[in-house]
Amino acid sequence: MSEPNYAGNIIVVLANLPDFLRTPILKKRMVEFFAMSDPEKKQLINNALEAGPAIPFPNFSKLFKTWLEILTTLPEDQRTGLFAAYINEITQSPQKLIAFNLDGILEIFLTLDSQQQEIISQSVRKIINSFDDETKRRLLVIIPDNAQKYMKI
Repeated sequence: MSEPNYAGNIIVVLANLPDFLRTPILKKRMVEFFAMSDPEKKQLINNALEAGPAIPFPNFSKLFKTWLEILTTLPEDQRTGLFAAYINEITQSPQKLIAFNLDGILEIFLTLDSQQQEIISQSVRKIINSFDDETKRRLLVIIPDNAQKYMKI
């Protein structure tokens, strides 16, 4: 019997909160991520990747934009650490990303100001460039071309 997806349930609740509540709660949860053990981090990421596609896109888009905005305020090592954890999980199970509305996710990214877009893009490029050629190739196959263009990957 599988464990309940508590992290996924939290994500659904966060997606439905107004901005003034969602932002501080999500930031606190994101900072707590760095104090977790590796198995806890992996479980949280898997729960988030499982819960994300099940959230109605208007709610998901608010949550994802808040997540990206918070990421741009974190120190570079935390930002790349968090992104790397997600990207590593996606490279191991690409089908987890395919369930998302990737064009919609790109549109959310494009609503960030240009400085925020550049901060996110630099972190993602740094992570992707750290992979071996085969892993990089597998990852780039699932990232839409227009997203690669905007992020200069």
